[in-house]
Amino acid sequence: MSKRYTVNDLTKDNFQNTQAIGFFSGAGGLDIGTQLAGAKVISSMDFDADSIATLKANNYFSHSAHIHADIREMAAKDYKEIIELNNPEKLILVGGPPCQPFSKAGYWVKNENRKANDDPRNMIGNYLRMIEELQPNGFLLENVESILHPTNKIAVEILTEEIDRLGYHLHIEKANALDFGVPQKRKRVFFIASKNEIVGTPTKTHGTPEDIILNDKLVQYESALDWIGDLDVPELFEKEEVTLGKTYSEDLHLVPPGKNYIALTERAGFPNAKFVAGTRFWSFLLKLHPDLPSWTIPAQPGPWVGPFHWTGRRLRVSEIAALQTFPEDYIFKGSRRSVQRQIGNAVPSLMGKSMVEFLMQNI
Repeated sequence: MSKRYTVNDLTKDNFQNTQAIGFFSGAGGLDIGTQLAGAKVISSMDFDADSIATLKANNYFSHSAHIHADIREMAAKDYKEIIELNNPEKLILVGGPPCQPFSKAGYWVKNENRKANDDPRNMIGNYLRMIEELQPNGFLLENVESILHPTNKIAVEILTEEIDRLGYHLHIEKANALDFGVPQKRKRVFFIASKNEIVGTPTKTHGTPEDIILNDKLVQYESALDWIGDLDVPELFEKEEVTLGKTYSEDLHLVPPGKNYIALTERAGFPNAKFVAGTRFWSFLLKLHPDLPSWTIPAQPGPWVGPFHWTGRRLRVSEIAALQTFPEDYIFKGSRRSVQRQIGNAVPSLMGKSMVEFLMQNI
């Protein structure tokens, strides 16, 4: 039985008294999670035109103001009318700003330098600026797991000091999407901040059999089969999924479900091995196992980078969207490449739901 769900048929009267503004919304993974948590998204923003077209195409966000803009050119005044129209009792901001150049982290907090910074890859400073201008009750800042790598220690310290300066209490959650009902191994970090003291941690819903013995409120991790098993039908065929007759097609079909190219090496006991273990990216010829969660869905996969379907083909849009827990009836706009990027860059919606629920409990 499929675990997928729909949203475009939902009524708009199931929201609580908290409203949200989304930044760096992309295809809306985190914005969907925000509304599933009960906070009405009154505005979303992104620099990518296809992402804004995706958001506009879905009835779930028909009440939202969708802004196609660069956050560096935005200010609180641009949201004045939206906020006055919706009159939120409580307001939160949600977003996952890009932040590649950590070595330059010092300029995040130097007010005189914020606007001068023109590095297009680092938007954390601009997100903090919007937080300072809008003064929400709380906010969520999502990022890649590597933000907590020791090499970024000073950057994270500066970020946390700035959040404190703005008057917010902070909880940093190192999260794996698996623990929150997503059929995918995907690690992310959430900086969850509130004007109030923050109590507790986000509630995990899933775990291993060993975890369940210790906590009977947990259920078993979701499997790929639970979410995409019924999508392997001819009606959903995509020409992009075909691997037959191409460079490594025969090798891919020899890889067992749940394994990668290493299954075809001498280390694994494969006769007449074509590959040597440790000489390729780990995701080379990587296949899903139907009874296990998926590996991380990439935004820009190379031609032989997995995960591939366990039958030996590339995954379909409907499948990668499901593995990211996008709703079954969600509409994506743009080219096939653009849609893959939108989906792969998204926060899994059910993961976002759990994080926003925790934020809402603490504002």
